[in-house]
Amino acid sequence: MKLCVLFPGIGYHCEKPLLYYPAKLAKSKGYDVIPLKFSGFDNSAKGNEEKMSRAAGHAIALAAEQLSDIDFSQYEKVVFIGKSIGTIACLAYRETSGVNASCILLTPLEMTFDSLSHRCTAFHGTADQWADTEAIRKLCRKHLVQLHEYENANHSLETGDTFTDIRTVLDVTEKISELL
Repeated sequence: MKLCVLFPGIGYHCEKPLLYYPAKLAKSKGYDVIPLKFSGFDNSAKGNEEKMSRAAGHAIALAAEQLSDIDFSQYEKVVFIGKSIGTIACLAYRETSGVNASCILLTPLEMTFDSLSHRCTAFHGTADQWADTEAIRKLCRKHLVQLHEYENANHSLETGDTFTDIRTVLDVTEKISELL
């Protein structure tokens, strides 16, 4: 048995493309899929380290609560897919729970790398308004995290050009398919 857990972002739920298509793909590959639901965030957290820290703590608590009844030992493979604040929650949850999961980090934040980041792959847009590209590059190199970059893409990996954005979602989904 295989399990895929989706850790959403502050405003990026599991029905949006970067989480929706990987979830659909995981199901097609025989994974049980658990889409977590996050809410109750301070929407003014961007750029404020204290508020971001509280938001991260809130996401970690929500994840722990929603996963408290899951017996991870019954799964031969576990994959966590996090988006934004969800990348912080998935790594922190993996570290504190001891779950042997590989992690896919969709638009990680600099705080994401406060937890152990082994067995991770990251996806980042070079116009991400929530994370500095050079800082993400350095953190990924330091922690040996494979990084896929999307030129001029924002925190949702979108550029504003519909066809470029569709190609990006396809590319991300194909890379995730290889990781699953």
